[in-house]
Amino acid sequence: MPKRRPDHVPTRTCAVCRQSHPKRDMTRIVRAPDGSIHRDETGRVPGRGTYICQDPACRDIERSAAAVKRALGTEPSPETLDIKGAPHATT
Repeated sequence: MPKRRPDHVPTRTCAVCRQSHPKRDMTRIVRAPDGSIHRDETGRVPGRGTYICQDPACRDIERSAAAVKRALGTEPSPETLDIKGAPHATT
């Protein structure tokens, strides 16, 4: 079994700006198996997920709604995307 690299930082791509950032600095939006879309505070909820970075331009509801719809294949509700003060994924 390979050893874990202590200096490895997982990165994810923002659905809005398409820039790569550390996973812990991003907010995960997930489509659950039942089809509901919600914010994933833990980063471990099962389902198809996409990430949005901390950039204020990426937190704009209109821009993020189009990106989340493209990534998850369904229209998110506006309250799901109100992530201006939302905590990011912890893992």
